[in-house]
Amino acid sequence: MTGSAVNNAPLHATRTDAPDTDSAPRIGSVPGAITPVGTTVSVRVPGSTGNVGPGFDSLGLALGHYDTVTLTRIERGLEFDLSGEGAAGVPRGPEHLVIRAMQAAFDAAGAGELPPLRLRAHNAIPHGRGMGSSASAVVAGVLAANALLPASHRLSPDAVLQVCSHMEGHPDNVAPTLLGGLTISYEDEGRFHSVPVRVHPDVVPVVAVPDFEVATSVARGLLPEMIAHRTAAVNAGRAALLVAALGERPELLVPATFDLLHQPYRAQAMAPSCELMTRLRDLGHAALISGAGPTVLTLANGAEHAGRVAAAIEEIAADAASSAHEYQGRTVTWRVHVLRVPEEGAKVSVSTQ
Repeated sequence: MTGSAVNNAPLHATRTDAPDTDSAPRIGSVPGAITPVGTTVSVRVPGSTGNVGPGFDSLGLALGHYDTVTLTRIERGLEFDLSGEGAAGVPRGPEHLVIRAMQAAFDAAGAGELPPLRLRAHNAIPHGRGMGSSASAVVAGVLAANALLPASHRLSPDAVLQVCSHMEGHPDNVAPTLLGGLTISYEDEGRFHSVPVRVHPDVVPVVAVPDFEVATSVARGLLPEMIAHRTAAVNAGRAALLVAALGERPELLVPATFDLLHQPYRAQAMAPSCELMTRLRDLGHAALISGAGPTVLTLANGAEHAGRVAAAIEEIAADAASSAHEYQGRTVTWRVHVLRVPEEGAKVSVSTQ
C-alpha cells in the first residue's frame, strides 16, 4: 500500500460555465488514464455554518465536526457502506449526493462517465440541521472525483469551488468546508468568489442540535422579498463588525452577531430554537441560528466561556416553562457539542494497492 496527500490550495475563485448537475450520473467506462482498480481516495470533510449572524448568504464558518468519505475503484457496479447520521434515509444508487457530485466533477473535467465504485461513508454531521451536511457531501464528492482523475484532467481549485457552489446554489457553506476558518463569499456577474479569513483562536463554537429538522427550502421561503433600507444598513454594519470580531476582537461577538435580515422571519418554523437563542443572548452569549436552522450556534470567547454556554443550554432546555424544553406537546431533546473552528478545510488522501 502506498499513500500520497493531495494538496488543497486556497481558493480565490471565479465561476466558469457551470456543469449540468441535474442529469443523472452515469456509472460505466472512463478514459484509460483514470486511476486503476484498487485505488482508494479518502476525504475528511468538516461541517460548516452559513448565514453567520448578519452575514446572510455571504459569511461561512467551518465547524470541527467531520464526515469521512472513502471511494474505492472496483471492477464493476456501484456499492455502498453507509453509517452514522442519516445513513438509513439516504439513497444507495447514482442519486446519492456524493455520487452526483463526483459525476458533476467528471463532467466539468470532460472525463465522461464515472468508473465502478465502492462508497464508504461515516456521517457525524446531522442532516437537515443547518450544519452544512449537504455542502460537505458535495465537497467530498468533487474532491474525491478530482483525485481519481489523471493529472491532465484535474480541476483547478477555482473550478472545484465553482462546481461545488453550483450544486449548492451559493458558496457560503462549501467555501469554509473547502478552506477552513471564516470565508467571505460573493457572486459578481455570474462568478463566485470566496476569501478566507483567519479566526481568532479564542473563538469556540458551541452547537445545540435539536431532535427536529427544518428544510432549507422552507426556511428560505419565509423570507420577505423586500426589506427596509434602515434594516439593510444595520445588518451591513453588524456583518462588517462580525468579521473583525471573529478575526481579532472576540469580545465584540455579541453585538456583532445581531441580525435583522433572516432570523426573525424564520422564527415561526423553529420556535424552540429561537427561544433558546433569545434566552442565551439575554444572558450575554453570542447565540444565533446556524445556517437555515434549527441548530443554535453560540460563539464563545474561550474554553471557560464555552463551558458556561453549554451549562446555560442545559438549564434552559430543562426549564419546563420554555418552548426550548417542550413544544407542541412534546419534549425537545438537544445534543450539545463544544467544537472548534478548523484552520484547514477538507483533507484528501490517495492510496493504491
